[in-house]
Amino acid sequence: MQSSPSTDDPLSGIAFRSDLTGVEAEHLTGFFVGWPDPPETHRHLAILAGSHAVEVAVDESTGQVVGFINAISDGILAAYIPLLEVLPAYQGRGIARTLIERLLARYADLYMIDLCCDENVAPVYESRGFQRALCMARRNFDRQSAEAVSP
Repeated sequence: MQSSPSTDDPLSGIAFRSDLTGVEAEHLTGFFVGWPDPPETHRHLAILAGSHAVEVAVDESTGQVVGFINAISDGILAAYIPLLEVLPAYQGRGIARTLIERLLARYADLYMIDLCCDENVAPVYESRGFQRALCMARRNFDRQSAEAVSP
């Protein structure tokens, strides 16, 4: 029996977890919208599994991961957030906000938590206390799918 989300609570039916227990590659479909060469689901799972921390949002009625955030960190001073995504059909419900808050709570004792993002999503992070700063980035677009990289 499928449960339908309550109209009163936009997060009804969404479970938030700090681990990948029960998450399989087939639960990670639909992410990386607009990427010309996105990672396949098995590589996406490897990226999350290799992270220092991960938070996932799961639709309880389907088992589908509908949002995730990950961090790489030394666990002492600094953390970097490389990815935050919510499936398009689930956006606007507060899932990204909740994922960010859960990750920030885990790293509350660190000096710095950094990320780079596109201009259109900067307000999401600003609303969670992030400040704009200069970011430098180098991209190897021929490796965007992560297929050529071994963990």
